[in-house]
Amino acid sequence: MRGSNHVRYEIRGELLRLLTNMPLTYLCEEIPMALTQKFYFAMTWGLGIEDDLIKVTHDFLEQTARYWRIWVKNCSVPLLHQQEVIRSALALKLHCFEDTGAILAALTTSLPEQPGGQRNWDYRFCWLRDAYFALTAFHNLGHFEEMEAFLKFLLNIAHTHEHSSDRLRPVYTLSQGLPLPETEHANWSGYQGSRPVRSYNQAAEHVQNDAYAEMILTFTPIFFDERYVDLRTRDLDALLAHLAKLCVRSIGQPDAGLWEIRNGWQEHSFTNLLCWAGLERLERIKQAGHLPSVSTGLTAGRIQAEDALLRAVREGAVRNGPTDPSFDAALAQLPILGYPNRPLCESTVLHITRELSLRHGGEDTGFFYRYVRNDDFGKPEGAFVICSFWIAQALARLGCMEEARTILQRVLGAANHVGLLSEHFIPSTKTQCGNFPQAYSHVGLINAAFAVSPPWSDVL
Repeated sequence: MRGSNHVRYEIRGELLRLLTNMPLTYLCEEIPMALTQKFYFAMTWGLGIEDDLIKVTHDFLEQTARYWRIWVKNCSVPLLHQQEVIRSALALKLHCFEDTGAILAALTTSLPEQPGGQRNWDYRFCWLRDAYFALTAFHNLGHFEEMEAFLKFLLNIAHTHEHSSDRLRPVYTLSQGLPLPETEHANWSGYQGSRPVRSYNQAAEHVQNDAYAEMILTFTPIFFDERYVDLRTRDLDALLAHLAKLCVRSIGQPDAGLWEIRNGWQEHSFTNLLCWAGLERLERIKQAGHLPSVSTGLTAGRIQAEDALLRAVREGAVRNGPTDPSFDAALAQLPILGYPNRPLCESTVLHITRELSLRHGGEDTGFFYRYVRNDDFGKPEGAFVICSFWIAQALARLGCMEEARTILQRVLGAANHVGLLSEHFIPSTKTQCGNFPQAYSHVGLINAAFAVSPPWSDVL
């Protein structure tokens, strides 16, 4: 049905309206016309817009812009790379699902890690492995509303699923369900011909033993930040006691690992490192007078995790696992997580930067492979963007500021014209690959920028 300035459709007793200042004759009859003025469109369901369409449109635009300007003004920013951090903060905020507090990994699916390749995954879900890193970024930014919402989301998952299933899944939907079954759409044409196009993600079926420690790390701020005092409950104490047991149980056990290997599960040093970090945090929380229900076996568990980690040391550096001497960029987390053996941290980061560097024309690019070993689909061909940020952050933690800032400066060139980052990058062709925009990449940028920046007292 056609009105004076709108077209309406009756659907199930309600009206869908398209309002516009464009001549309806041209619109309805699909007649081309010259764009010599601004045209405005609004779609409503049920109630219409009573006020002038142009005025309403500009009012809504101004309200939206004002909201984001105020949100940015309430961000803490580092001294260096402020524009990039602000853009990343906005990107991370837009990955937050306000209704439940979940944070999506990405807003897209099946964008290939390599052009024409089959590493195409659905990332429109919430990964627990991202929780600690994302909350660290929000803490650096000084935004606590998003932090608290995400913490409550994770608490709900842990309370709802953990005791019944005896393990946490690596990934959940926005409503705490499981994104299963992974489905391949055989007749769909993927981005630039890259197939298959997938929906949902089989990673929800994996065992990723680092998840328990990452949950512990995620909850740690509750006990060291008085702004979260209301979240210190008996239920949380009981949950952390249970996670501690599961963390100890996971030490040295084979799993899919951080990178979600689908075949050939093995013991991963990253999992053992996270188990060490989670149990070490629980020790300190207990020493601060909290967690009465957590057992006194934390120290023994931490030592066990450290012993498992040291079994993977070769030539002074931690390798992917005790039976796998390859290098893994995720182990740059050693100094970031506060592992106390500084020579081991320095040697591991040095080996990673040397062995996993992605070079072009014989020169370092500042980008790194996550690993160069064969996985289910061969060897990765592109750089994994967050690895550069981890390595920059690790170098800064070790006091190598010049090297850290050089890497960070180079990797910022992977952003597109509006400052957004994908999951992967090919330096030789300056091609963004993988799902986009990737919350993980922007989280890494935020944390690295804070790590390499001098204090504000240096300039104020």
